Amino acid sequence: MAEEAESAVSGLESVMEKVAEKIHAHDSSSSSDSDSEKPVTSSLKDKVYRLFGREKPVHSVFGGGKPADVFLWRNKKTSASVLGGVTAVWVFFELLEYHLLTLVCHILILSLAVLFLWSNAHTFINKTPPRIPEVHLPEEPILQVASALRIEMNRGFAVLHNIASGRDLKKFLIVIAGLWILSIVGNWCNFLTLFYISFVTLFTVPVLYEKYEDKIDPFAEKAAIEIKKQYAVFDAKVLSKIPRGPLKGKKLE
Repeated sequence: MAEEAESAVSGLESVMEKVAEKIHAHDSSSSSDSDSEKPVTSSLKDKVYRLFGREKPVHSVFGGGKPADVFLWRNKKTSASVLGGVTAVWVFFELLEYHLLTLVCHILILSLAVLFLWSNAHTFINKTPPRIPEVHLPEEPILQVASALRIEMNRGFAVLHNIASGRDLKKFLIVIAGLWILSIVGNWCNFLTLFYISFVTLFTVPVLYEKYEDKIDPFAEKAAIEIKKQYAVFDAKVLSKIPRGPLKGKKLE
C-alpha cells in the first residue's frame, strides 16, 4: 500500500511538472512573438513614405486654422462661396474684358450719383437724408501689415542671397528651372489667369490628395527615387566637373 501511494504521488508530480513546462513554453513563445511583432510594425510605420517628407496631416500643414478648413473643404458653403467669388471676378475681368480701373470708376460714379440725388430729393420723397459715414483708416493695422510685409520681403531677399551665393547648387538649379517654367507659363496667359489657376489648384489638389494620399504616396515615392537616380547621374557627369570652392581658395592665395 505504501509503495502504491508513493508511485501515485510521484506520477502526480510528474504530470504537474509537464503542465508547468508547457505553460512556461507557451508564455515564452507568445512573448517572443509579441516582441518580434513590435519591431516589424514599427519598421512598417517608419517605412511609410509621405509626399515632400511631411510628418503631419495635410490639415496641420496648412496651419490647422480657418484657412486650412477653407482649402480642404471642411466647411463646404464657405469654400464654395470663396471659390465662386474668385471665379466671378476672373470671368468679369478676363472673359468680359472689364478693367479694374474702369470698374472702380463706374462704381464710384454710380455711388456718388445715388447719394447726391438722395441728398437733394429727400424733401420731395419725405425721407431723411442719407448718413454718409466718415472713413478713417486706423494706424495700427496698417503698421502691422507693413511690418509683416517687410519681414517677408527681407526673408525672401535672404533666400535669394543664399541661392545666389552658390552654396547649394541643387537649390540654385531648382530655382532656375522653376523660374524658366514660370516664364513659359507667363507667355500662355496673363497674371490674372495665372493667379486664378493657382487659386483653383489650391482649392482642388490638397483636398484630392488628402482623400487619396494612400494611393498617391507610393507613386510619389517611385517618382522621387527615379528623380534621385537621374540627378545622381547628372551630378556625376556634369555638376561634379564644375569647378567651385577650391578655385576660389587658390585665387585668394
